[in-house]
Amino acid sequence: MPAIVLATLNARYHHASLGLRYLAANMGEHKQDTQIMEFILQNRPEEIIETILAAKPAIVGFGVYIWNVVEMTRVVALLKCVAPEIIVVLGGPEVSYECEQQQIVRLADYVITGWGDISFAKLCRELLQKRPQAQKIIAGIQPQLTDIKLPYALYNDNDIANRTLYVEASRGCPFKCEFCLSSLDKTAWAFDLDLFLAEMAKLYERGARQFKFVDRTFNLNIKASARILEFFLERLDDKLFVHFEVIPDHLPDQLKVLISRFPEGSLQFEVGIQTFNPEIQALISRKQDTAKTEENLRWLREKSHAHVHVDLIIGLPGEDMNSFAQGFDRLVALRQQEIQVGVLKRLRGTNIIRHTETYDMRYTPYAPYTILATDRIDFATMQRLVRFARYWDLVANSGRFPQGLPLLLGDSPFTHFMAFSDWLYATTRKTHQIALDRLFDLVYRGMIECLSIPQTEAFAAVERDFILSGSKEIPAFLKAKKSDRDGTRQVRQVRPTSRQARHLVTET
Repeated sequence: MPAIVLATLNARYHHASLGLRYLAANMGEHKQDTQIMEFILQNRPEEIIETILAAKPAIVGFGVYIWNVVEMTRVVALLKCVAPEIIVVLGGPEVSYECEQQQIVRLADYVITGWGDISFAKLCRELLQKRPQAQKIIAGIQPQLTDIKLPYALYNDNDIANRTLYVEASRGCPFKCEFCLSSLDKTAWAFDLDLFLAEMAKLYERGARQFKFVDRTFNLNIKASARILEFFLERLDDKLFVHFEVIPDHLPDQLKVLISRFPEGSLQFEVGIQTFNPEIQALISRKQDTAKTEENLRWLREKSHAHVHVDLIIGLPGEDMNSFAQGFDRLVALRQQEIQVGVLKRLRGTNIIRHTETYDMRYTPYAPYTILATDRIDFATMQRLVRFARYWDLVANSGRFPQGLPLLLGDSPFTHFMAFSDWLYATTRKTHQIALDRLFDLVYRGMIECLSIPQTEAFAAVERDFILSGSKEIPAFLKAKKSDRDGTRQVRQVRPTSRQARHLVTET
């Protein structure tokens, strides 16, 4: 029987495609003839095509996302150049909307928009029976979740040993935040919890310890959330790590009791704040009880061992830099372990596009469609903010500067870190490929030259951070200090004693 290949380009090797595994699990009579091939963005298109062609496929299905569409377009173009007889089917969120505008869609034979779990297998059966479709763009059928076979058995032993395993207890989202693709869903749908937990138990028994839930609203159904937390609490060991995305203002006592039982390093929450400005929240159709959100974040920080990753977005319609700065300072005051400063992207199909003219929103005309300017933030300022986000990752989110970061932020975190960010870029003209030893040196210098922090304080803090980091490459400021000490010792070795000095004076 002709082979079918399912392929995608992951951002990194440790990511494992859940979408491809869903497609493969639901191939029915063609399951044994279907092969999953995962590549990364750094793979050359020629190497990818060579690997795919070695399987002699009749059909290749590609998963297309905002992060891989540029590279995937080259792969599809090359495949169609060297093997035009192979049928190419596209799917995934990037090609599910505004299809006609995309080069990759023009290159392909078919595109399945939306849910592909059942629709891809159906299309393959018809194509292999020599029944071509009348339409190139095929709307995916959204089945009942009970009709979808779960894919977790398709994580192999290598995946379990070396990669993050993505899982989902539910799909969809009832909220309508206009920057998010999930806002297009009508509601959230839950998989059968008994079947889901049975699959999780099998993964655990096979050695899986890294579970990343992709549910948009993990704590929407408290009863289901509690059962999942209890499942992992019963299996706690020193290797277990579970990640959830949670609604920030919905954390009842039943969940708090369970969360508090997880030890440090075993539980991570991703919390979408996006903006604290109520006017902007209303503008983008985001419902959020800010007071309750802050209360819950304080509780997580003070009463649990969960690692909390909170998100803010730069460039939302109607938000200026001052509004963003106030939200950033508010989050810093809540002492969260990680603040992810994201830059708005115009995801295809989302309702954020309705604000384009009113707020003069300019995006890059190519993926990932990042905001370039708005009526409130001009291009030059937006680039400063983008660098701010990058340097924040390097210095704050990296966890390398527990002593130095409070000095950098002082009593005005956004203002101080923005000044440091501007200085850092003016000094290096780089946002990437900054060696670790140089980064330590730059943080030390920035404290002194940019923020006027006393040298002794800056030295003590960054020296301590360097020692705690375990890095072996000594930064320049520590080398200079060591050299000064060595030089001082050398001078002392040749300096005459007081008795010798008196003798020399007498002789003179």
